[in-house]
Amino acid sequence: MVKAWYMDDSNEDQRLPHQRPGSDVTLDQLRDIGVEYFNINPENYEENKELQKLREERKYTYMDKIECSPEKLPNYEEKIKAFFQEHLHDDEEIRYCLDGSGYFDVRDKNDEWIRIFLEAGDLIVLPAGIYHRFTLDTKNHIVAVRLFVGDPVWTPHNRPQEDMDIRKKYVAKYITAA
Repeated sequence: MVKAWYMDDSNEDQRLPHQRPGSDVTLDQLRDIGVEYFNINPENYEENKELQKLREERKYTYMDKIECSPEKLPNYEEKIKAFFQEHLHDDEEIRYCLDGSGYFDVRDKNDEWIRIFLEAGDLIVLPAGIYHRFTLDTKNHIVAVRLFVGDPVWTPHNRPQEDMDIRKKYVAKYITAA
């Protein structure tokens, strides 16, 4: 089961948990800001019926695997810094952790950071238009599947992007909606 919490204001290493005491976040709270969670067994994931069903229902036609570690990711330091820049995308961001672990940080309705800890079996869907960022934890290793509708477009739009249509749609649906 995924773990999530509100972050503290520390400027220490981004790879540390940064958990504000007593600030656990529930799946319902994540759903309220559009973040969806699934737990899918990572063994033989390519034949997993639950993953296949999800891909069919949501029309995820593209799937690849990425390994983030100092040894496996070209330009590791540069990429990790880029992943940790607060940004949004025009499309959903879907990540399915097969091995290792890391953090996705998302903004809540009050613009506070929620940290989501992903480990093997966790699959999250971040809605288009949500401000977020990613970092590894202190183990410096994650293997994840990236899913996408159609051809992948990994363009990050760094904050602020309040005038983008996708951000306006996100805000209308999740932030200002009653």
